[in-house]
Amino acid sequence: MTKIAAGASIDSARRALAARFGDAGLDSPELDARLLVGHALQLDLTGLVMHGKRALSHDDAQRLDALVQRRLAGEPVARILGHKEFWGLELRLSADTLVPRPDTETVVELALDHLSAGGALTRPLRIGDLGTGSGAILLALLSELPRASGVGTDISIAALTTARENARALGLNDRAAFVACSYATALAPPFDLIVSNPPYIPSADIAGLATEVHAHDPLRALDGGGDGLAAYRTLIPQAALLLQTGGAVIVEVGQGQSGDVAGLMTEAGLASDSSAIRADLAGIPRAVMALKKRR
Repeated sequence: MTKIAAGASIDSARRALAARFGDAGLDSPELDARLLVGHALQLDLTGLVMHGKRALSHDDAQRLDALVQRRLAGEPVARILGHKEFWGLELRLSADTLVPRPDTETVVELALDHLSAGGALTRPLRIGDLGTGSGAILLALLSELPRASGVGTDISIAALTTARENARALGLNDRAAFVACSYATALAPPFDLIVSNPPYIPSADIAGLATEVHAHDPLRALDGGGDGLAAYRTLIPQAALLLQTGGAVIVEVGQGQSGDVAGLMTEAGLASDSSAIRADLAGIPRAVMALKKRR
């Protein structure tokens, strides 16, 4: 496999990498090439434009080639960079956290729309994020809700460390707490909003996922049991007990799971209907909401 050549200009190296990534069938070859070149050379987009004619040194070429080999082996760019943007926030990643994906922003959108409709955007709110990982959903919501506070839970101490670091870096650590437990087992009511992106891939399907996912995301954040619904059977009844009257639970779901998850919400005594399901950009129902009504 051809290595990056010292002496080539930054521009020519970036173009060559984009072509190489394209030939390898990667989804976003030009973006991947730009991000990896920028990371190897410690240059942002402006720096890449300004220094495009600069020749790569031997050390530059070696650093870049090491990153390229990782990408061609199926490692996601976000893992290589060590961070990922979500809801306009830059989040640090670790081996114990999922890479936040655009699909998950659907949960944030549905939550904010629900709160806006109820006139609650500027009210003091208490939010729970069950299985928080990098803290993505909780921190995105806190960034939009100036009077809200929240708690993220996870069974992984390492993931919680990453979430705390993200909260601190974003200046949200005074409103975000993180607790080690399985979903909501260590939480006490009341909550106004509970959100979660739990594992929902059926166990037998995991090996067939893209290498970027099955070989690099933590298994416990993917494996939803035999039918993919095991986590929902645990966390939805927990959420029903924690929510105050009028509170909402919103969860991300996999393709084809929205009806089953809405049914579990109804079984738990929550009110769910078709209007409380939000599709992602591909048209797949991705976020499901239910409310705790007065009995």
